[in-house]
Amino acid sequence: MSATPREHTRTYFLGKLAQELEARGLTATLRAYPPALRISDPDTAMLAETVDCVPLSDGWFYRWSWGEIVGLADDPELAANRIAQVLSGR
Repeated sequence: MSATPREHTRTYFLGKLAQELEARGLTATLRAYPPALRISDPDTAMLAETVDCVPLSDGWFYRWSWGEIVGLADDPELAANRIAQVLSGR
């Protein structure tokens, strides 16, 4: 199956987020289809979450698995901080 331009954009933004998460000591694994990140803390394997990236009227946004927006995809650093905070339980 060939990837669409939308999937390429989604994967690009997820790759940026994965870099930021890994810099914070988290593990981020890209799921191919549909593109999403499986994020976990290696020290607490029970805590894991899936984040995807969706286009909305105001741009591209990272989104939790339950549909709530994490943050703007143009700011992966801020989104990674929010995700790390949730996974750390602080």
